[in-house]
Amino acid sequence: MRVDDGVKREILARTDIGEVIGAYVSLRKRGNDLVGLCPFHGEKSPSFHVHPDRGFFKCFGCGVGGDVFTFVQKHENVGFPDALRMLAKRVGVEIENEDPRAARVRSEREAIYHANDIARTWFHRMLLDGRIGAAARAYCEQRGITAATIEAFALGFAPDGWDGLVDELRRNGVDLELAAKAGLLKPSQRGGFYDFYRNRLMIPTLATTGETIAFGGRALGDAEPKYLNTSTTPVYTKGRYLFALNVARRAAAREDTAIVVEGYLDCIAVHQAGFTNAVAALGTAFTPEQARELRKVASRAILCFDADAAGVEASLKSIDVLATEGIAAFAIRVPGAKDPDEFIRANGADAFRALLDKPLTATQVKIDAEIERRGNRMERGALARWAEETIRRLSSPAEYDRWRTYAAGRLDLDPDDLRRARLMVETGHFTRGAGTNGSRHVVPGTIEKPTFEREVLSIVLDEPALIAEYAERIPPERFGSERFRRVWDALRTHAGSLAQPSDVFAVFAGDDDAAATLASVSGAVRLADSDDRRAKLDRVVARFARDDAERRYRELDGEMTRLFEADRPIPDMLRAELNALSSQLKKG
Repeated sequence: MRVDDGVKREILARTDIGEVIGAYVSLRKRGNDLVGLCPFHGEKSPSFHVHPDRGFFKCFGCGVGGDVFTFVQKHENVGFPDALRMLAKRVGVEIENEDPRAARVRSEREAIYHANDIARTWFHRMLLDGRIGAAARAYCEQRGITAATIEAFALGFAPDGWDGLVDELRRNGVDLELAAKAGLLKPSQRGGFYDFYRNRLMIPTLATTGETIAFGGRALGDAEPKYLNTSTTPVYTKGRYLFALNVARRAAAREDTAIVVEGYLDCIAVHQAGFTNAVAALGTAFTPEQARELRKVASRAILCFDADAAGVEASLKSIDVLATEGIAAFAIRVPGAKDPDEFIRANGADAFRALLDKPLTATQVKIDAEIERRGNRMERGALARWAEETIRRLSSPAEYDRWRTYAAGRLDLDPDDLRRARLMVETGHFTRGAGTNGSRHVVPGTIEKPTFEREVLSIVLDEPALIAEYAERIPPERFGSERFRRVWDALRTHAGSLAQPSDVFAVFAGDDDAAATLASVSGAVRLADSDDRRAKLDRVVARFARDDAERRYRELDGEMTRLFEADRPIPDMLRAELNALSSQLKKG
């Protein structure tokens, strides 16, 4: 395929690289750049930078970089011609000099996207048809699905016939064999093809870039199976995509939280109730691929699976998968209902919001499930050992006493029974904190300390007057980096004379290393005004206090452990201090 260089330049000129990449990756503004988690390798701290003004991207973690064509090629796993066509279509540029034969033969993926789009449009039209779609619209009304929601999710209806979609695809010049490969049709034993979906509410799944990649067909009555779903195709692999991520990703990124439900209609009901950060796993449990997709937009997930045994089991498995991918997992239980859809219809959006406001930590969910599964079938000594082992497996050391108290209450034991049981449990059997990281938001635990030095120096470089205000509250010894510590210490010394950024640089005139350090943090944090900058610095100071409390908590826990192992009594003063710290840490 040969394309004139002028056409390529026009596509690049019309394309906003930030907008294109932002459809795949959650990006946040940082100075003139956009920053997010790299989609090409696993990472927990963002090192992926997009430079809209210069038209290229670069990951400082894995080294991948290039222009918007390069990004689309790598992310979509397509060649340059396909990437060119996709971007040309996006910005409305006609590729005039394409090779005639290549123009007649679309790539298989593009052709399937095209067939799926035609099918989606036809299904939607059938649902809105006054006569053909009457039963399906009545079903939607029965489920509480509004006309606005039907439009928002492009819901449709597959009539109870054998060739309605076949005829529509044929009219639009779609290769029927390829449509069968897309999962829309089935080959007939008598030759030809017939519609795969019949008499079903049709729910399309879209990629975050807008292409229709799959369908779910819900039976209107008692027909089995209840759902017919697209199987693996050249554009869709079950367990890789999340339903509704295309419409939920901006709200999820804004709140840094995604609500994860089990099925299509649960997800649609949650969106309709106003919770637009909901996605559906469309399977029995989360897969690592889905977790990585979710991690691109949020670091926190609230699981809301069905209340039956399969739903509970899916929640337990999902917690482990999410934790492995660095997502803090929580869960809610829907009382008196089998799923979120039923709960919302019975109790309303406010009741559902109340559940979301107080989610269960992942550690509690797993402990509760294990207690319910095994608690009544073990003698007291074995029960205490099992509970201690479970707590050590699912939580971090600083959380042990919190969960000992909780588990002992559930098991009608004394917390000290669990503490003594630790002596009978081989520590080699445990992987500390490997179970989940979700509990760190609620119970006393370790919080991963972000690097704050850059943020502090960047903020005071924008507003040097803040140095005097925070000089004593942020002591230099808190800085882990020697070069940042040296700069901060010098700024504290000259705090009274610093009013403008130029004053800061003047302090280090002739000191190339310090000047380079300041230049490296310039623009690392961009906040609107003094109030926002103070709020950020106050959070840094609060983090110091929490770090100190956690450090002391661990010291006390270690001392109590040594006393237990020596069979010596624990002083009341030690217990009181530990309990006070536990309460302090729980309050956040």
